[in-house]
Amino acid sequence: MRKILILLLAALFMAHAASAQNQSHNEEYYQTFDEQIMTRLYLAKKYTSLIMKAPEGIQSLRYRPNTLTTLGINGSYKSLSVGLGYGFGFLNPNHDQRGRTKSFDFQTHIYTRDWVTDIYAQFYKGYYLSLGKIAGTADKLYYLRPDLKVRLIGGSVYRLLNGERFSYRAGFLQNEWQKKSAGSFLLGAEIYYGTTKGDSALVPSHLNNFYPQQGIDRVRLIEMGPGAGYAYTYVWEENLFITGSATINADISLVKEETAEGSANRTSISPNATLRAVAGYNSEEWAVTISWLHNSTNAKGRSSDHEYGIKTGDFKITLAKRFTPGKAFKKRIEPILERIP
Repeated sequence: MRKILILLLAALFMAHAASAQNQSHNEEYYQTFDEQIMTRLYLAKKYTSLIMKAPEGIQSLRYRPNTLTTLGINGSYKSLSVGLGYGFGFLNPNHDQRGRTKSFDFQTHIYTRDWVTDIYAQFYKGYYLSLGKIAGTADKLYYLRPDLKVRLIGGSVYRLLNGERFSYRAGFLQNEWQKKSAGSFLLGAEIYYGTTKGDSALVPSHLNNFYPQQGIDRVRLIEMGPGAGYAYTYVWEENLFITGSATINADISLVKEETAEGSANRTSISPNATLRAVAGYNSEEWAVTISWLHNSTNAKGRSSDHEYGIKTGDFKITLAKRFTPGKAFKKRIEPILERIP
């Protein structure tokens, strides 16, 4: 518990450090819309999957949660934001066949002028495998593990070295408009605490001969370390753009594997990565974007050199419209904003 509290405090510290920003930027490269109301219609899907890698020639086990694709709306003005989303049935075919997943998935991605911060607090229970024949369930489409739990707590913070010309917010938040191509190097660090646990072994018993992680029913990991990366936005005729970003971390990884007979520890260096991509159209009033964010936390246990992986991500399609607020709106909303710390 002490370790978890330390990680939570570290994540809060990173968020606080990222909140301070230099407001200056080069207006030739991007335009801000801080004084406008942002409205968004979006389609989104979050995920936190567990990967158990196998020896060469054998397919890795990929446990997926049965999460919903949601349709939602969002409105924001300065630091105030409200939204509502729902997972309609027509967006989620075959949902009942993949079992039930209970989850609390908190992901926040804070993009300021000179910093980018990611914070995760994810608690999932209930997974499935899309491996009917391999899992020995040829009469079913999915192999269900309602007992399987995955937790991930932590985050990362990166310094954006060219925030004066490059904007993450233009693509991911739609409250800025990148008009000219630009890129930036990133320097920072990350820290994570994760666990995965089942009522029985993570590898199905009839697959023990294929996977060296046989018999292991719980894995705990702590990872921390520095990282670096690069982000770039290519703009075509001001309105069309594509942004790609990758950060790579060299983490110290502390892993504990547990079985019914005992436990084993391993310390190693783990390369982790966070990938971001967004493309679309941006202008004075409208923005249409398709974005994807993927975080990969990898770990090696004593059982083998074959990794465990917790893959977390968020896929979103967004249609955004900007409005200039009237005097009456500003008069009512400004007192509320003054109370927000």
